Amino acid sequence: MKKAIVVGATGGTGAVVTAELVKRGVDTIAFGRSRVKLEQLAARLGNPAHLSLAVGDAFQSDDIAAASKEVDVLFHCANVPYNEMHSKLIPLGEAIMEAANRLSLKVVAVDGIYPYGKRQMDKVTEEHPKQPHTKKGKVRLAFEQMMFSDRWDHAQVMIVRLPDYYGPTANEASYLGSTLEAIAAGKMAFYIGNKHIPREFVYLPDAAVMIVELAGKDFAYGQNWHIPGSGIISGQEIVRIAQKVSTTNKPVISLGRIGLSLLGVFVPVMKEVVEMLYLTEEPLLLSGEKYERLIGPIPATTFEKGIASTIHTLQERKKVINI
Repeated sequence: MKKAIVVGATGGTGAVVTAELVKRGVDTIAFGRSRVKLEQLAARLGNPAHLSLAVGDAFQSDDIAAASKEVDVLFHCANVPYNEMHSKLIPLGEAIMEAANRLSLKVVAVDGIYPYGKRQMDKVTEEHPKQPHTKKGKVRLAFEQMMFSDRWDHAQVMIVRLPDYYGPTANEASYLGSTLEAIAAGKMAFYIGNKHIPREFVYLPDAAVMIVELAGKDFAYGQNWHIPGSGIISGQEIVRIAQKVSTTNKPVISLGRIGLSLLGVFVPVMKEVVEMLYLTEEPLLLSGEKYERLIGPIPATTFEKGIASTIHTLQERKKVINI
């Protein structure tokens, strides 16, 4: 991989993938809608000479193609809000694939675990049946089918699947992102789901290492790959670690079906989370056996280190903004 483009570079996964590519010395194009956000990302990375910025609309294949000349790999890290998933996810993917097909690119699409539906294995492998029972799960399965469609005869595709994630770049698109942001700021926070039930979370910088490793392997395309976390942890333990690091102890309130529905009156995306609560009640745990067998060891930052790094980075970023 000599040159890559990251579509959705300023988002949670896009930012860490961009950082990992830059760290490895890969010529990288950060593609996004906002010049300001792209410049902020470049500044955080030290404005490296091998990072260039491209402003465009990810729903326009011509914009993507124009920015992707001489590129080997396109990382599809763009996403849509929960409440727009049904209408916009497939058109977004089609625009990206049309550009990739035109230029004969390799595509690494970052996705989640919704297409699996309810857990049917203790540790979910890439062969787990895809039987989604939610609207979002069905849309995500249709997205996978579109990405692997025979329509794209000049592009190669892989899908990397992440569980819930956290890290300094995580935002409201992740269940835990807004929780840790509020704790870092010393504010009251919300935790989606039951704090007593352990769940899997992946630290985004670890995920970026695995995603970029996979992108450089020709045999990895045409497949799904799991990007597992370092284990499971309860919400109570997450809050304990985060509050200890931040030296704050404001309340952290669990949100279930009723709470999310009420909050959704003011924040529509929250109402859309309700149908996905089954993942907080009967969590999926991803198997990393395939990655370990064919790629190598799985990076596994401990929750103590990952949460501490996230809180410290969020606090430092706020100080810079306030100066």
